[in-house]
Amino acid sequence: MHRVAVLALEGVAPFELGMPSRVFGNARDEDGARLYEVTVCTADGLPVTSDAGFTVGVGAGPEALAAADTVIVPPTHAMSGLLHGEPLPQPIAEALAAIRPGTRIVSICTGSEVLAAAGLLDGRAATTHWMHAPEFRRAFPRVRLDEGVLFVDDGDILTSAGVAAGIDLCLYLVRADHGTAVANRAARLCVVPPWRDGGQAQYIDRPVPEPTAATTTATRAWALERLAEPLTLAELAAHARMSLRTFTRRFRDEVGMTPVQWLTAQRLEVARHLLESSDLPVDLVAHRSGFGSANSLRQHMRSALGISPIAYRRTFGPGIPAAATA
Repeated sequence: MHRVAVLALEGVAPFELGMPSRVFGNARDEDGARLYEVTVCTADGLPVTSDAGFTVGVGAGPEALAAADTVIVPPTHAMSGLLHGEPLPQPIAEALAAIRPGTRIVSICTGSEVLAAAGLLDGRAATTHWMHAPEFRRAFPRVRLDEGVLFVDDGDILTSAGVAAGIDLCLYLVRADHGTAVANRAARLCVVPPWRDGGQAQYIDRPVPEPTAATTTATRAWALERLAEPLTLAELAAHARMSLRTFTRRFRDEVGMTPVQWLTAQRLEVARHLLESSDLPVDLVAHRSGFGSANSLRQHMRSALGISPIAYRRTFGPGIPAAATA
């Protein structure tokens, strides 16, 4: 059984602390057997106080980190000093140093600050809550921060954005470990979507359009029904009855990305669904999702997900024979 250790630090956020136990606890095989063993621990085995004011008692200390296959660090509001040059407390640094090489290390929200302070993110791609991004970038300049995404998979170290993005990342890990069916079942039990498109940009504070102003909502709905067609920016603007400049500006204000970026994300979602649930040839998947050719789909999937359509189907598809992916 895959062992997951969740490190509770002083001032830990209760919601994020309990999130891994809920998601991984709901990941089961077809016979209902658990696929993960989740242990909550602290750096010294002693209780910690959550940021909600109650005490979190644990049954394990740093030995759980040393034995884990996956270590998860939830956010804590007691270590904001890390963004201002304060060193990582020695017990925490020693606990993290005891993690075995090759162990998968995960942070949720500002738990990335702990990993960065330990030097684990130096030279790596990572993310954190968008609100903390400017301070994070100044404090840890060696980290390749991308605050526009929900999570970053950099091999054996993965980081997520705020709160709900931690659920996204946990489900992503279940999906990578055991496939789509197990992850989707865990998501349904948690009553959350198995996958969310887009990134943090759509959640960043920005002015809300005036109620009387025209919006791009109807045009987005219109485009979703025509993703297989070669939609142009001019056609989208014409449907919204706006100039190209006004449409592009208003679209970005409302959605957090350009119309082209949004169209690509929606088409990728269609392609992913077809690769997971059907035995359609990749050429036909590309056509139905609006990419036009298998080569175009391949380029977009490698850019967005770091994987080819065939490799994606092999990992997440419903046991499709290799010949059907050609």
